[in-house]
Amino acid sequence: MTAEAANQVPMDIDTTPPLETRGLYVSFGHTSVLRDVDITVPAHTVVGLVGESGSGKSTLGKTVVGINKPREGQVLVHGEDVFSVGKRRRATMRRQVQYIPQDPFSTLSPRRTVGQTLAEALDPRRAKPSDHEQAIARALEQVRLDANVVEKYPYQFSGGQRQRIAIARALILQPRLIIADEITSALDVSVQAEILKLLRSLESTIEASMLFISHNLAVVQTLCEYVAVMHQGVIVEQGKVDDVYRDPQHEYTRRLLASVPGSEGFSLD
Repeated sequence: MTAEAANQVPMDIDTTPPLETRGLYVSFGHTSVLRDVDITVPAHTVVGLVGESGSGKSTLGKTVVGINKPREGQVLVHGEDVFSVGKRRRATMRRQVQYIPQDPFSTLSPRRTVGQTLAEALDPRRAKPSDHEQAIARALEQVRLDANVVEKYPYQFSGGQRQRIAIARALILQPRLIIADEITSALDVSVQAEILKLLRSLESTIEASMLFISHNLAVVQTLCEYVAVMHQGVIVEQGKVDDVYRDPQHEYTRRLLASVPGSEGFSLD
């Protein structure tokens, strides 16, 4: 794998990518958090974004969905710059890009039932489950939850179940792009495996692409076809997961792989 190839995530030349960032800079005060970030998520693809805590991964995810505003650069969703279009168009585009947080309990209203939460995603002004029964049932079925959960509240569910509800809330809008931000890191190993199995099954049944943010290299290898490595706000390496893991070109990637428990026992088989 050449150094040039390592710096590219290939894309389908016949399809405008669901996500591209170009020369993206994000600063908080006088501190630069992202620097000249170029990343592409091709259509119908899961791209992993890995790096240590504080490397800028979540900042990138939140910038893509509009929570952070870049100082410079572009965030292109299907070729349109999110930060250059008018308010109405931006609102439409943001429905096409859904964000799943690490801790869904902090974003699920304790005063709303599951049905109300999913209805609110579809229509924030009229969160009436009875108006959206079919869409709610379909979203719950996609994440392997029974339809009877619509009357329950977040505190009545386990962490894994709440994460499924958060995934359903994203899927109900039939987005073109999903930003999954460390969504398995707070779960125990067995529940994490269930969520990963669910995400793999969704790959073949939904149209959305995904930017999967994680510090867990093994999880990224399990789920993703491509990976981008972030260090101190910079993408230092990109490429197919197996290529990058087997033959890392950047020193930081080599150190990151060497830090996996059991290295050199980190198995790629």
